[in-house]
Amino acid sequence: MARKTSAQNAAEQIKDQAFSELQALIEESDKLLKDSASLVGEEAETLRAQLSLKLKQAMDSVVSVRDRTKPAVEATESYIGGHPWQTVAVSAGFGLVVGLLLGRR
Repeated sequence: MARKTSAQNAAEQIKDQAFSELQALIEESDKLLKDSASLVGEEAETLRAQLSLKLKQAMDSVVSVRDRTKPAVEATESYIGGHPWQTVAVSAGFGLVVGLLLGRR
């Protein structure tokens, strides 16, 4: 099993930070929703219901994205760790092609 590089650790840290910030935003919005209980009237109740629905959808999408991307990230990390020279060669080739295409313009 290959060890994680500092770039992989940094990417994982950024991903985790983004998810935690999104989770904090959702939790704060949920708190605001509960604090809005002092509002009265039918419009306030409708607003709270809509906000509650949107928060639930956001939380579901966060979980869904995390679950869908985890296998791909793990597979990529595993491949890169097991085939470092092939990864470098493919990256260099891709960079060369992009450089040639951009150089023609």
